[in-house]
This record gives sequence, C-alpha cells and structure tokens, in this order.
Amino acid sequence: MSVPVASTRFSDNYDLKEELGKGAFSVVRRCVQKSTGLEFAAKIINTKKLSARDFQKLEREARICRKLQHPNIVRLHDSIQEENFHYLVFDLVTGGELFEDIVAREFYSEADASHCIQQILESVNHCHQNGVVHRDLKPENLLLASKAKGAAVKLADFGLAIEVQGEQQAWFGFAGTPGYLSPEVLKKEPYGKPVDIWACGVILYILLVGYPPFWDEDQHRLYAQIKAGAYDYPSPEWDTVTPEAKNLINQMLTVNAAKRITASEALKHPWICQRERVASVVHRQETVDCLKKFNARRKLKGAILTTMLATRNFSSRSIVVKKGDGSQVKESTDSSTTIEDDDVKEEKKGAVDRSSTVIAKEPEARRQEIIKITEQLIEAINSGDFVAYTKICDPHLTAFEPEAMGNLVEGMDFHKFYFDNGILSKNCKAVNTTILNPHVHLLGEDAACIAYVRLTQYLDKQGQAHTHQSEESRVWHKKDNKWQNVHFHRSGSTGGSAFGFSK
Repeated sequence: MSVPVASTRFSDNYDLKEELGKGAFSVVRRCVQKSTGLEFAAKIINTKKLSARDFQKLEREARICRKLQHPNIVRLHDSIQEENFHYLVFDLVTGGELFEDIVAREFYSEADASHCIQQILESVNHCHQNGVVHRDLKPENLLLASKAKGAAVKLADFGLAIEVQGEQQAWFGFAGTPGYLSPEVLKKEPYGKPVDIWACGVILYILLVGYPPFWDEDQHRLYAQIKAGAYDYPSPEWDTVTPEAKNLINQMLTVNAAKRITASEALKHPWICQRERVASVVHRQETVDCLKKFNARRKLKGAILTTMLATRNFSSRSIVVKKGDGSQVKESTDSSTTIEDDDVKEEKKGAVDRSSTVIAKEPEARRQEIIKITEQLIEAINSGDFVAYTKICDPHLTAFEPEAMGNLVEGMDFHKFYFDNGILSKNCKAVNTTILNPHVHLLGEDAACIAYVRLTQYLDKQGQAHTHQSEESRVWHKKDNKWQNVHFHRSGSTGGSAFGFSK
C-alpha cells in the first residue's frame, strides 16, 4: 500500500475505534479503513508536545518503517501528518507478546525455540539488508500476528532504529535496553549491525531456559558481565540443551563484534536450517516455569515499580544517573525499559513516547524541585503542622518505618497520632533538620524518588541537645501539577517518633 500525500486527512480515510494502549505523547487505537473495511492500529502522536529533535526522530521512525516490508515485521501502511497530530497506521497484531504465548502453550521444545529465533533472524536480516539497525531487540518488541496456532512472529517498535551505510561502524549514541546491550555500546565504541545479533543471542538464551545470560541488580556489575561476555550454561537446565544450540549462542554472544556471526550466517546454522535433524523435541517444562517468572518480573511497571525503587534503595530497577558531561540518562536493569542518550547537548523537556521506550534527559531544575518539596514536608513535621503535611502527602501514603514494627502502613492515621498528641511540642524546645547527600531519581514527567540521610538536632525539655540520624527514601508523584509524597521508607532506631527522632 502506498503512503498517501501529506494533504490527506486521517479522518477521511479511517474510522477510529477503541484505545489499545497509551503513552505520554501518544495513544494507540484500533481503526478501520473506510475504503476496504480492513482493521489497523493507529499510533496517534500529539506533535504539539514534541521538541524539534523528537520530531526528527518521529520522522526517522516513519521513514525506516516505510522501507521495511517483511512478513516478520509489523508493517507501516500509512503516515499522515496533520496540524497537531501525526498518525502512523500499522498492522493490527492481535496475538500479544511471543514470550507470553510460549508460557501458555501445552508443549514447548528446543525445536520451537529454533523456529522462534529463525523468524526473529529473518526480520533482522531484512533490516540489515536495507541498511537498518533496530537497536532495541527485546521480548516486548516481539509480537504475534494473531492468536492462531503457528502465527508469525512480528518485530515491532522502530523508535530507536537507525540507518547505516553498508557495514558502517560509528558512534550513534548510547541506546538500547540494559540486559540486551552489546559490549561495544557499553564501551562506547563504534558499532553497527552486530548489536542486533548480540541481542538475538540474549533472546535465544532466554528462549531455551527462561532466564537471561546476564543479570545483576547492580547496574555496574551487569555491564561488567556483558563487557566481559561472562555467561555460562549452568546445570541441570543446560544439560538437556543440544551442543548445536549452545554453539549458535556462542557465535552470537561473541564480544568481538567483527567475529560475531551475521544474521544471514545464523540463518544457515544447522540448528536453524536443519532443525528437524538437530534440535531436540523434548518438552521443556522447566523453561516454561522460569519464563513465567521472567515475564512477571519484566511486567512490573508504574506504581509497583516506584514502590520497589523506594524499598530496595534504588538498586533493582530504573534510575536516572548523572553522566560526566553533566547530562542525565535513564538507566535500568529492568528488561522493559529502553534507554537512549544520543549525545544531543540541547535541553529537552520531553520525549517521543514509544510505549515501552523511554528517553530521559531531565533538567537539573526538576531535581531541585524535589529536594525543595522534601524540605517543605520535613518542615511541616518539625513545626507540627498537620494541615501542611496532608497537603504534601497523598491520602493513601504508604510507609515502612521502625515504629510500624516492619509493617507497611497506609493512610494518614498512623502519622496523625504524633501530630494530635503534640509529641513534638511536648518533647522538644527546638528542632533543626539537615538533609545530607540527596539523590534524586527522575522517573518520567510525573514521578520521582529521593534518597537522603536526615540529621535531626533538637533540644529536649531539659535543654539537653541531641542528634538523631535516619536514612530515608521518598517516592513523589505529580498529580494536577502538584507533587505529592506517595511512599516513604525510613531506617533508624525504634523508640523514636514516626518522624525520625527520639522522644
């Protein structure tokens, strides 16, 4: 289907139906083409909210998708630009994620894994033949055409894809998803098509045992593993995998990109092209069981994710870190979070939303805003001002603190007790709080976490000076343009007040 001229209006050609998904700047809705009655998925991007740089990326994504036409790639049928909206009309794929489908199957073998990776490699090979590097191959971007048995695997989301000339290697910026990033990207070396093959190796490893080859809750240790190519085949789960399957993984997960197998070569590997003779057909129940856990883990998003951030000291999921050049980039060990830092020096207020993809380069101003609102909250505690405290806190505030005896408390009643009984005024003549080493982690436009050490100095009723130290982390959510504290976690000795110092 040819792409219509820019003057064509979307509503002249399509009827919009129900919403299928939503992001910060876009919404995906089912639509029906009026002339044929065929169903498609329309990604509707609000271009008023995009910076010039983001608009360039949107145009790049549309240009790349237009030239890729393959049965294993989600196809772009229309790209329509109107005054405030850009419409991308894609295949309507109804089979969900490949990895979710696998765990629902009654039977799954090594041969099935071979068939899956073959289709993925076919799509990657088509991209590479057309001078396109996807850069974000991961389970979230592997979909099934329909719910029918044997439906085709479709590669989706070309938001990070780039165009290259031949076997060109260059520094195209830091982009991808942490567990699937190649050593050359992590080392900030020139890269090209081989980054996609590395990601295919990670995916194939997961397809065979249900867990990834590289995993650590600490980002730096994860990256060190990848750069060293430090993976293995532990017993007993790998004992039943054929040597040919391991051989293909080894050729994909080769640290030296120049020696890494290509997509076309991988398609000729015996484990792929002679599957019936080479690949095992024994059902892999342990793989399915592990994959269920893997799927559940990568689906943790939104409020659950931010709460985990607060209660696990920011080590396990998505954080924003400051780089040496003063810019910031969202980094993560969560397989569902994509990162991009294309070394653009301009300040960005937002980013093109691609459902599972996040680009983060947040201004320092927002970090200071979070520190300031945290200081205001502590000031409300110090002054015993419950009204001010409730204005800053979500009514359903959750908290872990020593006084709760290890329990998660929800709501304001637990905290209200301390205000109502005048514990601060009864026990203290004066209070002063100092926040040390505040670390702010920005989670998109409307969520943030702060971790800090809180030193509280106070004079007791006898005029004796005391100092109390606690470690706190707070999760903030922006609602109706106002920051609210939705969760906090505080350490410190029990017997202190709920607000961090001894009575």
